[in-house]
Amino acid sequence: MVDGPVVAVRGEAYREVAPEIARFTVTARARDRDREATLTRLAERAAAVRVLLDGEGPGIDRRETGELQVRPETRRSGERVVAYSGSVTTTVTVSDFTALGELMLRLADQDQVEVAGPWWSLRPDSPAHREARHAALADALLRAREYAEALGARVTALIELADAGAAEQPMMSRMAYAMGDGAESGPPELELDPQPQTVHAAVQARFAISEPVLG
Repeated sequence: MVDGPVVAVRGEAYREVAPEIARFTVTARARDRDREATLTRLAERAAAVRVLLDGEGPGIDRRETGELQVRPETRRSGERVVAYSGSVTTTVTVSDFTALGELMLRLADQDQVEVAGPWWSLRPDSPAHREARHAALADALLRAREYAEALGARVTALIELADAGAAEQPMMSRMAYAMGDGAESGPPELELDPQPQTVHAAVQARFAISEPVLG
């Protein structure tokens, strides 16, 4: 229990910083009346995507196969199967944006492959988050001192400090590109502009202050 006057404040900080990573998805698809043909084509197209990604080497930070679907297609009435369709999706993460647009278009240039993204973000351990939290605490202390000075008092101690809940505001730029027959001339060039990320931090703080001078 604290004796004496207390001032409670909220400190906030906003920072706009360059993104550190970009994610996009690559989906290979196949469809045929024959189930084995569908599976074979899907495997071949997924393998072609994998080979292209393998060729990037250290240019790719991470890749994950997220969803594999193979399903029969039936007529609206009855259970007669008229075709089989399948898809496999890979999520790719990169931190080098130099050739990102070129990579995405080269992937989309593959037969029956769809590319979507990129989604820009910061790493979970980005220094930008820590800097924003420090700035939010500094803002809370500044506000407390301003209130205390208005009362002819001064801040004497920190009583309580709590994170008020804040998060990175994700920004995205979606590009969807798909080709059905692998154009021989190759994909066009594409330059992508990374979107700045807004980082917000907030704290709730209570400070003890000296006796105010009123009147």
